Amino acid sequence: MASSSSAQETGRWSLAGATALVTGGSKGIGRAIVEELASFGATVHTCARNEATLNSCLEEWSAKKLSITSSVCDVSARADREALAGRVAAIFDGKLDILVNNVGFLFLKPAVNVTPEELSRVMAGNLESCFHQSQLMHPLLKTSGKGNVVNISGISTVTGFPSLPICAFCAAKGS
Repeated sequence: MASSSSAQETGRWSLAGATALVTGGSKGIGRAIVEELASFGATVHTCARNEATLNSCLEEWSAKKLSITSSVCDVSARADREALAGRVAAIFDGKLDILVNNVGFLFLKPAVNVTPEELSRVMAGNLESCFHQSQLMHPLLKTSGKGNVVNISGISTVTGFPSLPICAFCAAKGS
């Protein structure tokens, strides 16, 4: 019997025809989410700050025949989020099924040394970006009739790590 990679025949569920946006999809968990959604058949758009890293990912994904597009975006910047929303609306014809707010900004610094500017940047990248991106994508998610939003957090939001000075990140991701 010939092997088949269809979701039904392999026992995997299918996302064929679904559209997804994953922020921070060029590294780590975000990259794994992008690849998994695309392997289930979704058409995925992702963003990251580093164009070279995105281009490298796109080459690998193209070789795997995954349907993934990307754009450079700093989600801590409101204007970048708004531009991303416009690109996603155009790419997916005004319909989005899945939004994964994955981006996480962090720096290692004891709480007593975190400046107001650093705290603002971490909050903008981890909290404000999720909230605002969800607002921007709401019309597209609603149009799909089955929109889903996934906000990625972490264990650091519920437990302390005394040896790891990431308090600003923990506060932002746990908000």
